[in-house]
Amino acid sequence: MDERRNDNRNRDGKREAPGRGKPASQAAPAAPVATTELQGLPARRVAVDLLHAVLEKRQPLDRAMERAGPSLAALEPRDRGFALTTTRLALRRERFLSAVLARLLERPLPAEARRVRMILLAGAAQMLLLDTPPHAAVSLAVEQCRGDRISGRFAKLVNAVLRRVPVAAQTVRATWDAPKDDMPEWLFSRWSATYGEAVARQIAAASLERAPLDVTLRTADSAEDWAGQLGAIRLTTGSLRLTDAGAVPDLPGYASDAWWVQDVAAAVPARLLGDVTGQHIADLCAAPGGKAAQLAAAGARVTAVDSSPARLVRLAENLARLGLSDRVTTVTADITSFQPENPFDAVLLDAPCSATGTIRRHPDILHLKAADDIPRLAELQAAMLQQAAKLVKPGGLLVFCTCSLEPEEGSQQITRFLAGAPNFSRVLIAAAEVGGDPTWITAKGELRTLPFHAAGSLPEAAGMDGFYAVRLRRTG
Repeated sequence: MDERRNDNRNRDGKREAPGRGKPASQAAPAAPVATTELQGLPARRVAVDLLHAVLEKRQPLDRAMERAGPSLAALEPRDRGFALTTTRLALRRERFLSAVLARLLERPLPAEARRVRMILLAGAAQMLLLDTPPHAAVSLAVEQCRGDRISGRFAKLVNAVLRRVPVAAQTVRATWDAPKDDMPEWLFSRWSATYGEAVARQIAAASLERAPLDVTLRTADSAEDWAGQLGAIRLTTGSLRLTDAGAVPDLPGYASDAWWVQDVAAAVPARLLGDVTGQHIADLCAAPGGKAAQLAAAGARVTAVDSSPARLVRLAENLARLGLSDRVTTVTADITSFQPENPFDAVLLDAPCSATGTIRRHPDILHLKAADDIPRLAELQAAMLQQAAKLVKPGGLLVFCTCSLEPEEGSQQITRFLAGAPNFSRVLIAAAEVGGDPTWITAKGELRTLPFHAAGSLPEAAGMDGFYAVRLRRTG
């Protein structure tokens, strides 16, 4: 697998040619630092801060980005994009990058030099994944060390190691079994057991790709117009896809009520409820609000429930931008004990999960999730599902979904639930009703998308989040 295939852009958003300079010897001094090279230093510092937050402090990348908000906002748009691209690439290919660096370090870095490792990862990612000229990546890394009291002691080491990275990478690449070796062993083993090794490799390869930007339209009949304005392609499900979008707030229609960002697979579960005009629907675990917006725009009255007040504030802000606030009531509550006065016509439960289907968008999952998270989350989902079932009127629908690829958080969860709920039964899903492909539908009539699935015949339509969804009806 070619590490340069993804996010191959410099800070100006242009493709760069690989550096042609030969790696210097270990004793070689750092090259003189050009002023133009140091223009990228603030962006590199932000990237290292984000890597440190995820890999050392065990923070989700989204949360780390929120905390780094002022630093990100201070960067020019192209530098901000460069910092985030470097971060995501380093997280996706951390195992390969670390294997390269390990060949060049005689001994592990001391505990106080954890930040130095992040500087090395960012520098190696620039050279190997972004084709940044080696002298520029080395210069930035050395200057970054010199600007920190502890890391400054390792500036010469960083210089020596990074200068030898291109040659070491060739050696590692010769025996690297990509994409398998880029995945945590426990996760690839799970996928192989569930889907077979060939499909597991397809899942892993797709998970290492950069995700495009998908948007859901408020009004379906405006698709042709907005596809033209956004330079997007129309997917078979009705979503639009932008492959090189730039800054989202700068796009046409963002400030109005025309569309919102939502992966093509994530937009399917709400559509399984059919015509919701005039219905009262509960959206459980609702934040950040994409599904609530879909239901409200389709004419439903929505009660959006989430346990996080902060996430509900963000949901309310999103709905206000879309002009849908009057159709949605927000409730802060624990889903496992949520007891409204009256049952709902339908309930949509997008349950918390390991999110292994969304690694394309959230590469921190590769580092923050572990095998023992799955049974713990499955038990939480089971408790939520039991409570959600009580909220459905007789004859009403219950849609359960997760963005996990693990059967314990999908088909096995529903098998266990139905064994103890004789008043619920599956309502089979047809690919045609959601504009999907027959390969998305299981033998039991459930939805199962995989990261390498396509939402159309064009090359740009390849790839989506891995999602599971089932539609149940309360029969009595």
